[in-house]
Amino acid sequence: MKRGFGSDNHSGASPEVLKAIAEANVEHALAYGDDEYCARVGRLFKETFGEQTSVYFVFNGTGANVLNIDAMCRSHNAVVCAETAHINVDECGAPQRIVGCRLLTVPTPDGKLTPDLVKTQLHGFGFEHHSQPRAISISQPTELGTLYTINELKALADLAHSYDMYLHVDGARLANAAVALGCTFRQMTTDCGVDCLSFGGTKNGLLMGESAVILNPKLDVELKYRRKQMAQLCSKMRFMAVQFEAYLTTGLWRRNAEHSNRMAQLLYAELQNVPQVKVMYPVQVNSVFAQLPREVWTTLQQEYFFYDWDEAENVVRWMCSFDTTEEDIHNFVAALRKLV
Repeated sequence: MKRGFGSDNHSGASPEVLKAIAEANVEHALAYGDDEYCARVGRLFKETFGEQTSVYFVFNGTGANVLNIDAMCRSHNAVVCAETAHINVDECGAPQRIVGCRLLTVPTPDGKLTPDLVKTQLHGFGFEHHSQPRAISISQPTELGTLYTINELKALADLAHSYDMYLHVDGARLANAAVALGCTFRQMTTDCGVDCLSFGGTKNGLLMGESAVILNPKLDVELKYRRKQMAQLCSKMRFMAVQFEAYLTTGLWRRNAEHSNRMAQLLYAELQNVPQVKVMYPVQVNSVFAQLPREVWTTLQQEYFFYDWDEAENVVRWMCSFDTTEEDIHNFVAALRKLV
């Protein structure tokens, strides 16, 4: 497959990750997370996010999101999220089917929730005929590649807690956000009052596996059983754990995210002089959303794979990865120029 701009999931795994897996592939180890590797990485997560942290490794981002939602909600509850949220658009109704709760979606101009937008859904408390709002879920960065500032995250957490609700962060690309904001993972989560987090790595160099990170101990109730019921318990979990160890201890998360963000900035700069192409949202992480004539992007897709984002508005999404090169960008823009 030609290297394209469809998804940062399309790239392979970083050599550091493959090396860590190979080094863990010796002798026998207890299964289902009862091994020295998982214990060691559990301590690493506490060092990264705070001593109150507990981590549950799962197979994918949807598993992490659903496990977090299950920790916060019962079936009569509701989660407030942006209309564009991954849990609403790209998880095939998994939260509704598995947890049974309702999603209260809010239209946003840039993918970001604000306290005022959330408040439009905060009513009907105590009324048995209405689903009870119990959590706010946001993506950082958003599905449109925009970023919440530290103060915006704190404001949402404060709002949630004032209503006895929780704040969940879908952090599939959390490393890209941390690099862009120039902060640590803890400063953007625990220190802001985030209650639970889906912490991803497969979009930034890991081979497979994600994590549900519980930052509020009140939510850490019988989650090991719920993870098992959701078919998210990996038997040879050491191979998930050591990937995160390499990711967090060698600076890999930062190097990969810095590179993919930088490639998106290069793509954005190159597009400035391409006629008929309009970048729709601020380019803050590793994604570029562009509006261009339909006949142009459908023809370009014959050479490069990427996703149509909004067919009605002729908007497409171009994602850069940790292995995207400057040559990839230049060749892609050259092919685009020929069509316009």
